[in-house]
Amino acid sequence: MSELYIVGTPIGNLGDITFRALETFKSVDVIAAEDTRHTLELLTHFEIRKPLVSCRAQNEGFASEKIIQMLDKGQKVAYASDAGTPGISDPGAVLAEKARSAGHRVIPIPGPSAFATLASVAGSGGKTLVFEGFLSPKPGRRRSRLRELMGTPAACIVYESPFRVVKLLADIAEIDGERRIVVGRELTKLHEEINDGTAREIYEDYSSRSKVLGEFAVFISGNKATSKAENEADGEGETL
Repeated sequence: MSELYIVGTPIGNLGDITFRALETFKSVDVIAAEDTRHTLELLTHFEIRKPLVSCRAQNEGFASEKIIQMLDKGQKVAYASDAGTPGISDPGAVLAEKARSAGHRVIPIPGPSAFATLASVAGSGGKTLVFEGFLSPKPGRRRSRLRELMGTPAACIVYESPFRVVKLLADIAEIDGERRIVVGRELTKLHEEINDGTAREIYEDYSSRSKVLGEFAVFISGNKATSKAENEADGEGETL
């Protein structure tokens, strides 16, 4: 039995790397990566030299088998996605499952994620926070899922690319223009931007920009009307 380490890496600011992540990279025999070129830049910055193998979304099933063969031979392997924590809207889940099924230890090395980063500053999340990741790029499916998410009392966080974020904001504003949302752009990076306001205000801001760049995480607050109704229902029949 050997060890597979699932390593969280910075989502932008390299200063967010943990000591444990660096020590893990130094101690393993092989580092598997979503993009070996990207991970090589990270390792080079910290003067770490290790053999690299590719394990991306498009080849994760096949690559996982090769990595398990390495584990079977007693080699220790670390896995890193391009940024953040593997398995959270990133590859890594298939590898972790296959390695555990093969009898190897799968060890988490916690690190940053855009989800946790935005949640920490959004506020008013309530006791339930739903992580949805990337919504469907198809407009009908995206709007349908948004209506479902925004119809519940739970807040949620979704990811979006710069190419579709204005369309996403338009959909949110159309469903409920007064809903409070928080948009995190380029979190932890040099041009980090966090905007808090109503869905209509944020949509008008971004739709007026000549160019929209960066990676986005969007916090959508829960439906207060639904939350109030559920709280009242929970209180029915109670006595003081």
